[in-house]
Amino acid sequence: MGRLGTGHVLGDYSRATSSQVRNEIAVLKKVSKGHRNIVTLHDYFETAHNLYLCFDLCTGGELFDRICAKGNYYEEDAAELIRTIMGAVKYIHDCGIVHRDLKPENLLFRTKDEDADVMIADFGLSRVMDDEKFHLLTEICGTPGYMAPEIFKKTGHGKPVDVWAMGVITYFLLCGYTPFDRDTQQQEMEAIIAGDYRFEPEEYWAGVSETARDFVRDCLTIDPTSRPTAAEALKHPWLSSDKPHFVPDPESPSGRPTNLLPNIQKAFDAKKTFRKAVFSMIATKRLSTLAGFSPRAQALNADIQQFKEESEQEQVDEDRNVMHYGGHSEDSEVSLKKEDDVAKAEAEGHVPLVRQLEKLSM
Repeated sequence: MGRLGTGHVLGDYSRATSSQVRNEIAVLKKVSKGHRNIVTLHDYFETAHNLYLCFDLCTGGELFDRICAKGNYYEEDAAELIRTIMGAVKYIHDCGIVHRDLKPENLLFRTKDEDADVMIADFGLSRVMDDEKFHLLTEICGTPGYMAPEIFKKTGHGKPVDVWAMGVITYFLLCGYTPFDRDTQQQEMEAIIAGDYRFEPEEYWAGVSETARDFVRDCLTIDPTSRPTAAEALKHPWLSSDKPHFVPDPESPSGRPTNLLPNIQKAFDAKKTFRKAVFSMIATKRLSTLAGFSPRAQALNADIQQFKEESEQEQVDEDRNVMHYGGHSEDSEVSLKKEDDVAKAEAEGHVPLVRQLEKLSM
């Protein structure tokens, strides 16, 4: 049996989406198969109606979910994760690529095994930087809480934005919340531009070493020209020292490291509960306002629960994730919805894979 993989099936994709996907393909062609911690694009092809991308299948789940499932989680574990991810970021940068959307949701584990590799995924916002001349990107993009000040300022940005994002991720992995989290996106943006963050509340940071905090400070340097490169960040004592840095657990007679997991879960759960309450309040208020002006006010009340659920989704992934095997059998083949897709796929030698993907996308 062949390698287990996953695919994106994009049907009737817009020109903007097409441009973004083609950019992702171009980026992945430069970095795929070159580093064990970067998701591999195994194949891609286009038919009259769909575009198919075939990646590694990562079954181990997202980074933060994996951490929360552990019984214990120490600062040394966080340092090991960041060391691994930063090494992959260095490789990406050495290939002339800036990722621009590094965040825990884009860090996946290859398998559920204890020693599984963590993988950087989703290169949709990545760009190839021009090595022949000074080149900066100017569009605003990314996930707000992880975006660097220069992106918001529109002063031009490049590879340093990934190091900033790694600083935010490190902060998050040490306490369970992001450094610039605010009530509104405007306030969050202003805090990022000003570099306004603290290692508070103290109860969440008492078990984190000063060396780890210093690493975060370095990555969250406001001036991108003074911010360390990925290669320089890897030389920071928190990542390069043979001796792990930690704060001893005050309740442990043996001086063992402090288990960070209880506070991380507490902080994360509190934020999740708060967001649900806010979304619920907004949904109820918005629906009651609509009801006052709509001739079908009574019918709107039935939509409250649906609206709440939709409001909780921070983003909707329109791509469909499907699975396939690299080895194909005749028994698993099914008809495509579009005969011209079949004809083109036959000409390109992709029929078995297309048929499996199309079956799962119906």
